[in-house]
Amino acid sequence: MKFNNLSPFFMLLLLTSCYHSLDTITTTHPIKDGDVLVSNNRGTFALGFFSLGNSSSRYVGIWYNKVPQQTVVWVANRDYPLHDTSGNLVLTQNASSNNSVIWQSFDYPGNTLLPFMKLRLDRKTKLNRFLRSWKSPTDPGTGNMTCMIDPSGFPQLFLNKNNSPLWRGGSWTGQRWTGVPEMTNNFIFIVSFIDNADEVSITYGVKDPNVFSIMVLEETGHLRRLTWQAREHRWFEIWFAPKEECDNFRRCGSNTNCNPYNADKFQCECLPGFEPRFEREWYLRDGSGGCVRKNNVSTCRSGEGFVKVARVKVPDTSMARVDEKLSLKECREKCLSDCSCAAYTSSNEISESGCVSWHGNMEDTRTYSEVGQSLYVRVDKLELAKYAKHPYGSLGKKGIIAISSVSICLLVFMVVIFWYWFVKARNQWQRRDRKYSFRLTFEDSPSLHEFNSTQNSDLPFFDLSSIAAATDNFSTDNKLGQGGFGSVYKGQLSNGMTIAVKRLSKYSGQGIEEFKNEVVLISKLQHRNLVRILGCCVQGEEKMLIYEYLPNKSLDSFIFDETKRSLLDWGKRFDIICGIARGILYLHHDSRLRIIHRDLKASNVLLDSAMNPKIADFGMARIFGGEQIEGNTNRVVGTYGYMSPEYAMEGNFSIKSDVYSFGVLLLEIVTGRKNSGQYEDITSTNLVGHIWNLWREGKAMEIVDQSLGESCSDHEVERCIQIGLSCVQDYALDRPSMSIVVSMLSNIESTLPTPKYPAFIFKKTPHDSSNPSTSEGIYSVNEDTVVN
Repeated sequence: MKFNNLSPFFMLLLLTSCYHSLDTITTTHPIKDGDVLVSNNRGTFALGFFSLGNSSSRYVGIWYNKVPQQTVVWVANRDYPLHDTSGNLVLTQNASSNNSVIWQSFDYPGNTLLPFMKLRLDRKTKLNRFLRSWKSPTDPGTGNMTCMIDPSGFPQLFLNKNNSPLWRGGSWTGQRWTGVPEMTNNFIFIVSFIDNADEVSITYGVKDPNVFSIMVLEETGHLRRLTWQAREHRWFEIWFAPKEECDNFRRCGSNTNCNPYNADKFQCECLPGFEPRFEREWYLRDGSGGCVRKNNVSTCRSGEGFVKVARVKVPDTSMARVDEKLSLKECREKCLSDCSCAAYTSSNEISESGCVSWHGNMEDTRTYSEVGQSLYVRVDKLELAKYAKHPYGSLGKKGIIAISSVSICLLVFMVVIFWYWFVKARNQWQRRDRKYSFRLTFEDSPSLHEFNSTQNSDLPFFDLSSIAAATDNFSTDNKLGQGGFGSVYKGQLSNGMTIAVKRLSKYSGQGIEEFKNEVVLISKLQHRNLVRILGCCVQGEEKMLIYEYLPNKSLDSFIFDETKRSLLDWGKRFDIICGIARGILYLHHDSRLRIIHRDLKASNVLLDSAMNPKIADFGMARIFGGEQIEGNTNRVVGTYGYMSPEYAMEGNFSIKSDVYSFGVLLLEIVTGRKNSGQYEDITSTNLVGHIWNLWREGKAMEIVDQSLGESCSDHEVERCIQIGLSCVQDYALDRPSMSIVVSMLSNIESTLPTPKYPAFIFKKTPHDSSNPSTSEGIYSVNEDTVVN
């Protein structure tokens, strides 16, 4: 097998003095499958043939020679694998005999960036060095994710999916990408960024040549910086992106700031001087419409100024104007004199030099907790007065010093008093906990339930020390995930039983009421499609629930994952749909108390070892007594996108609220798509609305998950789509009860009712966001459990 176009690369390997049992590589001494070339530069890299996972396909590539875990960093024939071990790589010399390099692998990176390799765009030759993901962990073929530098405006790093931005690393600040705060402490790396007339590039070197560090673009859409830990024999993650909702490109629309630290508020905030374009959608946690100037006030030579927004990833600089010669002060003056200038910042945060300014809508801004740039946003004089603070009036410098000194003394005194009170109170709590059994009273329903550790043998109480030991002191290695109210850990008790521990955050929205609610509810429920609680732990400020451990985690980790969704064929998905329906039916009709879950979604459905579904997370559930089937609340809880319209907008909830959530979940299982997701083929509606339109046109099968393949039963799938649409109808009275849903699922030949218009089907698109007169509907992209 001959690769003439790769010959210069292998010439380069020879020039760098690679050694092997063969002295030279020629047509008479080819590389055969099984041969390995090892670099003499500390033997760090190896070249040869290899396979991935259980695949029989053979590839030619480079990997870390001293890392026992297979870590391939470059593949020559990524899209053209060999299918047996009989292939030879014959090298031909097409270049002259001099030592000039005319081709090298560094110019054609795969999914891995090695130390001293450049991400680079040559402005003259247009050669673009960028990362491209593999298709899957076992197929290094060309994937659909790319990571590259965009030279437009002020150059930035972008992660794209199918050439559409997924995450923006932002512009260079002088020491890091503005969207990667973890890069600030460069105790391992030597980073070089170049932006001139010839090129724009970045290089990550390592200070210690014995340190192995790589940046990998995964097929899942994550960019990860990893360093090899020889002692632990694993790759240690330094940072990855995107890692939270605010990292998603344009999460909140134009002229907004995404703040993930707003625990009890909407993540999307309008920048100073702006207000939501669509108040109703904003109230429903849909920030895609962005923000506009308040009351269209003038900010042109009418007393305007700037408000500082600290610690942010500054907006998209693709259309920004840059002047590297100006200081930050000069930048402010230039921006103030230009009425079209909406905001400014420095291009170098270390020296506060250089000027970057925005003259239109500002996109994709987000807040960080500690590290970030300062953005100065133009506001009118009235808005400026709101932010202006003069706490000391005309006291003068001596007065300020005197007040500051007194304030410090008072603060120290208060801290001492508080510490004394805290220690005393803590000792009292500990004595009380040892003396009395734990008792909870549930008062949020018509029935009252009381239990304690001696009276309720059905619910054991665990010591904090035993749970800490089981989870290795809540080690991050045992962390299964992050929920709306805390973290979940895997643990193993002293008797060998594997458990899942839900540890409520001290600062979470779930207080003692929600905790009592979940304990009382789950301890009384017995159904194969509901998660089983094993006990609880309450000690001091710690509140924990101990559940049965389900090895396959949650349903969303399968159906929304490009790789794992193929593991669920149609038969298994249909079984999951039926199991969820039976679990809800038990809650609504068959348990001793009628229970409305109020937060049914894919992440709250867990899968056991046999992929049987079990409904989890009852912290938001409500108990009804007797024949009661509905209620009203001023405290709306749940997840936007799964909430029924009457609940999200008016606080009215009923068993039909869960039916609506089930309908959304059913349609997600069939399509493998999130109702709150953004898709290129869905432009004017959300997933539910798109399915509705296709169903009316007799084309519903077009949206079915393609990974189902030949396992798909058209008749069953079409019935499930129609059942799902019946569950998401606008009016609660039109939706079927869960008993009818279970009947429709089990009787595959029965006639189904024709669904009416579904709720919440319109959403704004990026094309419509700039037009305030566009008729918009209601839709939310927030997938987190919320409490209002």
